[in-house]
Amino acid sequence: MINEGAFDDLLRANESFAQTFDDGALPARAARHLAVVTCMDSRIDPFRILGIHAGDAKILRNAGARVTDDVLRTLVLATYLLDVDRVLVMPHTHCRMAESTDEQIHALIAAEAGVDTRSLDFRTDPDQGGALRHDLVKIRSYPYIAGRVRVGGAVFDVESGRLVPVPLEEQLSRGGCRRPRCTT
Repeated sequence: MINEGAFDDLLRANESFAQTFDDGALPARAARHLAVVTCMDSRIDPFRILGIHAGDAKILRNAGARVTDDVLRTLVLATYLLDVDRVLVMPHTHCRMAESTDEQIHALIAAEAGVDTRSLDFRTDPDQGGALRHDLVKIRSYPYIAGRVRVGGAVFDVESGRLVPVPLEEQLSRGGCRRPRCTT
């Protein structure tokens, strides 16, 4: 049951949306064969950033655009069942997950809400480029999808609106997978 009143604005907006909704016949498969792993940050609109539309891609979001076990699970499903053969990992500048440590976030939550979150790993990393390269290699080497998808990374600059691609050579030269199937 929806908490009465707490979501009225959203339900009203949905009523307007439904009046002109015409995407009901779109297939579940990714028309552009694309999955995008990006941050939950509300400044990030992957559809506008990438010039894609409903039905074009599978969008996976979490704090920091990190490749977690659940992201890998979802990519396996997208690869085998939903026509995905390209994966773009797209973190962004000025991300709290790159500008804080787990310890700082635990302390902030404890101070503001009195909640002990130390059992959680927030996967912060001040080396955003290193974290991105690590995650790209993680996808490329994951046994269920290795060699089945082309993988790329780019950082979205929240100030300019531009994507800054991570060159493939840089992705591979810093501890990345060197097998031929990982270079696609």
